[in-house]
Amino acid sequence: MSQNTYLYAFCVVFLAGIFWSFGALTVRYMVDGHQYVFQYLFYRGLTISIILLIYLFFREGFAFYKNFLKIGIPSILGGLFLATAFTGFIFSITMTTAAVTLFMLAAMPFIAAIVGYFVLGEILKRSTLIAMVVAFIGVCVMIINDSISGTALGAIIGFISATGFALYTVTIRWKPETPKFTTVVLAGIFCTIFAFFILGFSFEPFILMPEINSYLSILHGIIVAAGLILYSLGAKYLPSAELALLSLMEVVGGVLWVWLPIFGINEVPSTTVIIGGFIITLAVIYYGFAARQIDINIKT
Repeated sequence: MSQNTYLYAFCVVFLAGIFWSFGALTVRYMVDGHQYVFQYLFYRGLTISIILLIYLFFREGFAFYKNFLKIGIPSILGGLFLATAFTGFIFSITMTTAAVTLFMLAAMPFIAAIVGYFVLGEILKRSTLIAMVVAFIGVCVMIINDSISGTALGAIIGFISATGFALYTVTIRWKPETPKFTTVVLAGIFCTIFAFFILGFSFEPFILMPEINSYLSILHGIIVAAGLILYSLGAKYLPSAELALLSLMEVVGGVLWVWLPIFGINEVPSTTVIIGGFIITLAVIYYGFAARQIDINIKT
């Protein structure tokens, strides 16, 4: 690993989490969101695939199609797992509060760490383990008094979404030669096909959806795609658990954006949610300083 690579990976994955944190806000602006989940998934999945294809074209030119010739089991599984995460997130957040969905996502580092250990043999560094324990404490604080006020089903689906993303994280580290961006393209395609299948391969349901929902789903697709590009850039340098840990900024930011009056949603979190979010943020900051120290040690 080069001298600045570790810190570079930390920054891009941290930024990916910030990008994704605006997803909850975007969904909250939907009109009767629970009625248009599959139309939303269709537009968002299609947008993600298109954005990634455009990115690959600008990065590699007309030779970008060669990435698709390298697709194997890791890419297909990764695409399915990520599509599951995409779908689960929308279902969960339209069934319950943003806070409940987001702290279900906070399980990602622990799932990724367990699967990464057994599948990839990845050993946790002490700083990562400490950060994960602190983050877990933050999650526990968040849910002590804040009722899982939405349906239990919404919380369970949120956990399924977290599991899907954690498994996707492991698959993109499974084989270094696996084309990571094409895995995201596949996820978008799988999500689009699944949504269109549920809608009976008919465009009529799209006519019924409010126009603002269509624009929001496209915007959400752009947000998710931008975050996944950054996440994939850092994926080859960081173990699965560390990747998922840094993505917890999605949890903290998401709860914050739907709370701030400036955005007009006003989902006011409880005091324990605020304290828990602060603890999670401290865990990520601590990990950042530890990553910086590793980078300094590499240089010396």
